[in-house]
Amino acid sequence: MKKEFLNIVTILALTSTSALMAGFANTDKLLASAKKEAGKMNPTALKILIDKEEPVIVLDIRESEQRSEGEIYADESYAITCGNLEFVIGNKVKDKNAIIITYCRSGGRGALAAQQLQHLGYKNATNLKGGLKAWARSGYPVETGLGTVIITKEEE
Repeated sequence: MKKEFLNIVTILALTSTSALMAGFANTDKLLASAKKEAGKMNPTALKILIDKEEPVIVLDIRESEQRSEGEIYADESYAITCGNLEFVIGNKVKDKNAIIITYCRSGGRGALAAQQLQHLGYKNATNLKGGLKAWARSGYPVETGLGTVIITKEEE
């Protein structure tokens, strides 16, 4: 009886672990597809566009509580969460040929948002490679409620 119980518990544990891993595998596939389809722009290329005052829309798709981490400043930028993107973007950006760079904290949700924008007909939507983290690590300014912050590396 005890051995049968242990066998059942073992089978349940293995089955539930496989189901969990399959869920992550599916998420990984979804993200990989979005990143491939949406493409990516590295932080340096975006910084050049902003500095040259090129027409670029920077779209922060993080949740409102994450925005306290700071944001990327551009002449035209919007904060629209992933959950509201499809419902709000048409009122904010009318030009389907506009250059739109999406970003989140590290790049995953930004890629999904850029992919969705492309599906909505925005031909030049792409994702910031590595998101806000990569932008900050590159030494570019992040606007916060306390002002502009730039991360610097200490000399050893």
